[in-house]
Amino acid sequence: MATRHFLSLLDFSPTELQTVIQRAIELKKKPINQNFNGKVLSMVFEKASTRTRISFEAGMAQMGGSAIFLSPRDTQLGRGEPIEDSARVISSMTDIVMIRTFAHETIETFAEYSSVPVINALTDALHPCQLLADMQTFYEQRGSIQGKKVTWVGDGNNMCQSYINAAKQFDFELSIACPKGFEPDAAMLTANSDRVTVLDDPQTAVANADLVVTDVWASMGQEDQQGKRLSQFAPYQVNHKLMEAAAKNALFMHCLPAHRGEEVSAKLLEDSQYSVVWDEAENRLHAQKALMEFLLS
Repeated sequence: MATRHFLSLLDFSPTELQTVIQRAIELKKKPINQNFNGKVLSMVFEKASTRTRISFEAGMAQMGGSAIFLSPRDTQLGRGEPIEDSARVISSMTDIVMIRTFAHETIETFAEYSSVPVINALTDALHPCQLLADMQTFYEQRGSIQGKKVTWVGDGNNMCQSYINAAKQFDFELSIACPKGFEPDAAMLTANSDRVTVLDDPQTAVANADLVVTDVWASMGQEDQQGKRLSQFAPYQVNHKLMEAAAKNALFMHCLPAHRGEEVSAKLLEDSQYSVVWDEAENRLHAQKALMEFLLS
């Protein structure tokens, strides 16, 4: 049987994604077991991380396995060894690999030459692991997201693009509010035009939304654009005034880290009436354990 990878939400069927999320909810209730006894996870980080590293490493430990942290600074990955060679070697010694990198092509090449499952822990194009946690969080708080309205506010970045894939796989309507010139990938928008709309007015986009989501205005690698983006994105801050346009029981999510006072007001981030960001962050642990279990089985 061919090795399964998780580079995008589209690598799993909608039914498989639901299976992973339901298993994540089960593992949250009983986190300690030995299902990964003797299994080893390679964690390849070319981008910095807090939640991703802790959740994968703690997850392996809780399931009886172990994890190895690999950075370009400490390995041949940063000294010009071809990705194909690294993939062959790393996958011959460990059971599963997660990669957090810049170019999506990097992880696609690694997966092509890997003999074990590869997980996308973030690229510049997509962040599917975060979407598993987000969908788990919504299910726990409000039930099925099918048929609901979700609004993304801010940059059309990797998180926004993963929400486009999620709209297809979990069957919800997605409204995207972003400044002109910061739209997500045009081909993705065209392929999902039946359920995804792009607007430049956040108030209109958020109207009657069941879930409102945002992220930082300048992602890793875009720090030099931070100052310029502040003025362009200022009207796109998610705050209580904007949430008033959403549905009565709307939730707010943010993948973190958050820049309080920029993409989200400090008051909204801490308001448990709307904000579920801390549950969302914790669910990275449970969703990824379920994901790894699925791939290893």
